[in-house]
Amino acid sequence: MYEWIVEIMTGKVYLIGAGPGDPELLTLKAYRLLKMADVVLYDRLVGKDIIALIPETAEKMYVGKAKSMHSLPQEEINSLLAAKAKEGNMVVRLKGGDPFIFGRGGEELEELIEEEVPFEVVPGVTAAAGCAAYAGIPLTHRDYAQSVRFLTGHLKDGTTELPWEELVHPAQTLVIYMGLTGLKDISASLIRFGMKPSMPVAIVEKGTTSEQRVFTSTMEDIYDVATKNEAKSPALLIIGEVVTLQKKLEWYGKY
Repeated sequence: MYEWIVEIMTGKVYLIGAGPGDPELLTLKAYRLLKMADVVLYDRLVGKDIIALIPETAEKMYVGKAKSMHSLPQEEINSLLAAKAKEGNMVVRLKGGDPFIFGRGGEELEELIEEEVPFEVVPGVTAAAGCAAYAGIPLTHRDYAQSVRFLTGHLKDGTTELPWEELVHPAQTLVIYMGLTGLKDISASLIRFGMKPSMPVAIVEKGTTSEQRVFTSTMEDIYDVATKNEAKSPALLIIGEVVTLQKKLEWYGKY
């Protein structure tokens, strides 16, 4: 009898990708589930227009993270998701971009599995795809790049140590999330390991939003360009020959 009561009381967690900023990039499934939620835990990178879609009846909980400033440690977020679901709630865990691409979604689901809490994952448009598209930069192109690599510029130990030698490769586009803070080290390291100083680079700041800004330069000058323009996070770095197409293909806010 006790086991039957527990099963009835346990709710469910929906791990949802909110996309890179533009609310119209939400999937239909994400929108539908968000409008049905009892509890929503959302991150710093979820835009205000998407937060406005959360029902007034839902409990809204901000659990965002900025550099060196966490409203809640990751372990507490994991536990909170399980606890809210066990109260019988339909819980939405809303993350910017896609929850499985530098979103710690896997860590949160591991806790739910241990706590025997049911869940579903709803993918979102990741920042690399969304911001590049809105900046007019195709991540692959037959004439410039046949592969693309996603990296994070902020590792778990706080460093920017990446497999530099592997990253210097012809016909490849690099997309670096959270790379603005370590931009000086990133550019210097790539050049030191053989990337040409003239390699095109773009910074896409607040991509897909009305505040989007795009700066293009070269590997050796991008840090100075970022400093001069006071580039701020959230920002994405795109490195590769495809960046040469940006001025030709830019469309957002133009038409």
